[in-house]
Amino acid sequence: MDEQKEIPLLDCPVDYMVGDASGKLMNEYGRFPCKIMCGTFALMVRGRARATVNINETEFSENDWLYIEPGSFLLIHEFSEDALVYYVLFSSAFLEKNTFNTRISFETIGRHNPVVHLKDDVAKVHRKLVEVLIDGMNCDPTVLNTEKMVQVFNLLQITYMEYLRKHDNVIRPQDRKMEIYYLYSKMVMAHYHEWHHVAQYADEMRLTLPHLCSTIKQVSGKTAGDLINEAILTAAKSQLKITNMQVKEIAMSLGFDNVAFFNRFFKAHVGVTPKTYRNS
Repeated sequence: MDEQKEIPLLDCPVDYMVGDASGKLMNEYGRFPCKIMCGTFALMVRGRARATVNINETEFSENDWLYIEPGSFLLIHEFSEDALVYYVLFSSAFLEKNTFNTRISFETIGRHNPVVHLKDDVAKVHRKLVEVLIDGMNCDPTVLNTEKMVQVFNLLQITYMEYLRKHDNVIRPQDRKMEIYYLYSKMVMAHYHEWHHVAQYADEMRLTLPHLCSTIKQVSGKTAGDLINEAILTAAKSQLKITNMQVKEIAMSLGFDNVAFFNRFFKAHVGVTPKTYRNS
């Protein structure tokens, strides 16, 4: 793919896209977090990368395969200059208007490491699959259509889930603590715009506040409150950079009744006001 072509920042402008992207291009997307509305399958063909998906930082290397669920936040920290990524994207509109055998959700993969490392021969098959799709998309006229891409989505997600199970990719160390951490992470991503206090999550999870806080700290090295703040700030940064919403509107969408308090909260964690961040 021509390196000047850009992958969609938030969603696909068309029903589906297939292509590749260099480390140089991917680093352009590391300037601020964005909310991914399309379903994204990504395969690291070469090189290394580090990114945060929702509130979990993850490292990627050659032959790693990842699925990013629509509605996830993505912040790219670094791609090596030699990195090459193959991707297959399905727009939110495509996923909403078509019927699939099943749909991967964060809840489904929540107790798994989302990155699957493929053996060389298996990764080679997946590379060839994406390359065939790229050729099919670039034909004039294209040989791809909605009906075929529904089947491609089904194939990719079924295969992805099989690899998660087959490779025993379930996170087992400190099982109960990990279970609490992933449930808390899932709840934070669902409610960060309305629940700003850890006690609200503890009540919903039927855990004591000290137990929840100590567990999150042991597993992640961060406080439970840090994870809530990170989700709020990620959403705020994304909206400030990508949308034309007023700061007051963004504050209200994130559960702040007082825009002045939102400004103070943002500046305390980012170092600048929301307006300054938007204009930087």
